[in-house]
Amino acid sequence: MPLLLYSLAIRLYGLLLRLVAPFVPKAKLWTEGRRNLFARMQHALAGDSAPKVWFHCASLGEFEQGRPLMEAYRQQFPEHRIVLTFFSPSGYEVRHNWPGADYVFYLPLDTASNACAFVSAVRPKLAVFVKYEFWYHHLAELKRHNIPVVCVSAIFRPDQIFFKPWGGFFRQILGLFSHIFTQDQESVVLLRRAGVTRASAAGDTRFDTVLGTAAAAAKNLPVVAAFVADAAPVLVAGSVWQPDVEVLVPALQRWSQELRTIVAPHEISESHLQQVEQALAGQVVRYSQATTETVAQARVLLIDNIGLLRELYRVGNIAYIGGAFGKGLHNTLEAAAFGLPLLFGPRYEKFREARDLVASGSAVVVHDANEVQAQLEPWLTNPATPQQLGAQARAYVHREAGATDRIMQALRTMLT
Repeated sequence: MPLLLYSLAIRLYGLLLRLVAPFVPKAKLWTEGRRNLFARMQHALAGDSAPKVWFHCASLGEFEQGRPLMEAYRQQFPEHRIVLTFFSPSGYEVRHNWPGADYVFYLPLDTASNACAFVSAVRPKLAVFVKYEFWYHHLAELKRHNIPVVCVSAIFRPDQIFFKPWGGFFRQILGLFSHIFTQDQESVVLLRRAGVTRASAAGDTRFDTVLGTAAAAAKNLPVVAAFVADAAPVLVAGSVWQPDVEVLVPALQRWSQELRTIVAPHEISESHLQQVEQALAGQVVRYSQATTETVAQARVLLIDNIGLLRELYRVGNIAYIGGAFGKGLHNTLEAAAFGLPLLFGPRYEKFREARDLVASGSAVVVHDANEVQAQLEPWLTNPATPQQLGAQARAYVHREAGATDRIMQALRTMLT
């Protein structure tokens, strides 16, 4: 009965997305991206008899977690083909041309027939699911063909359905993995209490990703260089939403002459950009409209494109990470890897790295605009303090790195 209900829910989900596709752009991308999927797959894979490994990511965040593992796999098994799939358009549409993969597809809807067709088309030697993707039919089909499948960078909490008395079907899904590599030992303990014994703590591959980014050569960004050229402290507000902007505005107005601020909204729709411009009227210039001459007169640089944020932390002194006044905190590790102390809102508890950074003092939780101002004042008047806290954040990232190597050792064993 649980499997029947699961299969019915999956089909209803697919039907709902098709119904709303004409009105919801993301649903339209989701459905159109899967149109004639198997025909396109067969055409792309035709005649390619090389061994294949399948990496699956839900979206862009999971891709960044899986990226160092894919890059390491490519280096160690250059004769293998990497097949990369995404569930969400926000991952596929951004990374479908990523050169690190040989083939990039949408994951078909998780029905028994789709899973059979997908596994038959790809015929992977190994499958790697990143963090939070637990699709019963695809996992069952892999198991039926004796294809090893692992989950990496997973993290579990006691309140998840897997650990509820009524969560037996979902515990059964976890049991389909050959091995689950978790971010921490607490997750391993939870899994073993639930009867899932093929699990071990390997760490979070995102630490390897952000260290690679921090070590890479800086991009040439003349407008950004001109904006920060006067050596004033730079606050980088990354992945912010309107509630984040609202708590930041009083502080940015108070220290408008002493502080340079780079604001990178999580969504760059025109309405979001205008909200920032209205809140900080007279101080803002958009990145796409700025020149090296005009940007020097602005106090706030508004980023209106995608892909720059990780480079912007390189020029910052303090980071504010958005999202924690809404659904949840965005990526803190990129800023930490560059040695920035962090500020963010109260909804961060689901993120182990955020809890660790708060415990160390290198990240501070703020609940309103007054707390933002109260925290920034000593950091701006005594630059040595944020420098010290930023160094602690960087050291934490270095201590937690190494998950990629640990997982690759296990994958090599599975492939022999």
